[in-house]
Amino acid sequence: MTAGATPRLLTTAAAGRLREAGVASPEHDAAELLAHVLGTTRAGLVLVEDVPPPSVAAYDALVARRCAREPLQHLTGVAGFRHVELAVGPGVFVPRPETELLAGWAVERAREREQAVVVDLCTGSGAIARAVADEVPGARVHAVELDAGAHAWAERNLAGTGVDLRQGDMATAFDDLAGTVDVVVCNPPYIPLEAWESVAPEARDHDPAAALWSGDDGLDAIRVLERRAAVLLRPGGVVGAEHADQQGESAPAVFAATGRWLEVRDHRDLADRPRFLTARLAE
Repeated sequence: MTAGATPRLLTTAAAGRLREAGVASPEHDAAELLAHVLGTTRAGLVLVEDVPPPSVAAYDALVARRCAREPLQHLTGVAGFRHVELAVGPGVFVPRPETELLAGWAVERAREREQAVVVDLCTGSGAIARAVADEVPGARVHAVELDAGAHAWAERNLAGTGVDLRQGDMATAFDDLAGTVDVVVCNPPYIPLEAWESVAPEARDHDPAAALWSGDDGLDAIRVLERRAAVLLRPGGVVGAEHADQQGESAPAVFAATGRWLEVRDHRDLADRPRFLTARLAE
C-alpha cells in the first residue's frame, strides 16, 4: 500500500489481499477496516479524499491480521446484532448474523405476553439477551454464561439493560425460576468434534472452544438444554435453539423423542439452511 492513497485505491488493494487469503467477504471487510481506522462508516469513506500515511500504516497492519484470519470483529472491537452493537474480542464467541433469526423469534414470543420472563442460556457476549431487552422493554430477561472470559464480555454488553446476568452452568441455572419462564432461548455449542477441519479459521482458532464443540455428534449441549428447558418453562412455554445446518432433523429429534414437547419444528435461515428448532412444553 502506498502512503497518501485514496480510500478506493486502498480498499481495492486490501480486498485483493483478503480474497487471496480466503476471507469470505473481502470487499466488505476491506471497507470496514478502513472505516474503523478513520473513525467513520463504510458510507462515510466516500467523503474522504486522502488517507494520511499514519492511517495507511495502521490500515495495512489490520489488513495483514485479517489475512491471517483474525475475526473482523476482534479487529474493530464491535459486532452489530439486530438493532444493537456489542463489544467483542478474544475470549468470547462472535455473534453471527444467522443467530439474529433466533433472537427475532424470541422477541416475537416475548411480545405475546405482558412482562414475559425470558431466559437466555449460554449467553456468550449477551447478544440475544441484549436484543430481547432492547426490543421488548417490558420483558424480564435473565441470562447465564459459564465461561469467565465470556461472562466478562456479557457484563460489559448488558450493563444498564436490566438483564439479570449470572455466571454458571446452564444445566443447573435459575432454579429460582423453575416453572415460571415463558421463553427459553439458547445458542449452544453444536459442532461435532470430528468436524474440526471444516470449521472456518476465524471460529476454530479464535472463538472459545467451549462455545464450539459439543461431543461426537454435536448434540450434547442440546440434550442438556432440552432437560433444563423442561424444568424452567411454565406449561405451554416455548424454547428455541440454534443448531448446525446438518442437524435440521437430529436436533429437533432430541426434543421430539422425550414426549414432553408439542409443536417441535425446525426453521431455515435466509440461505434456506436448517438453522434453529423451536418447541412448546406440553401443558
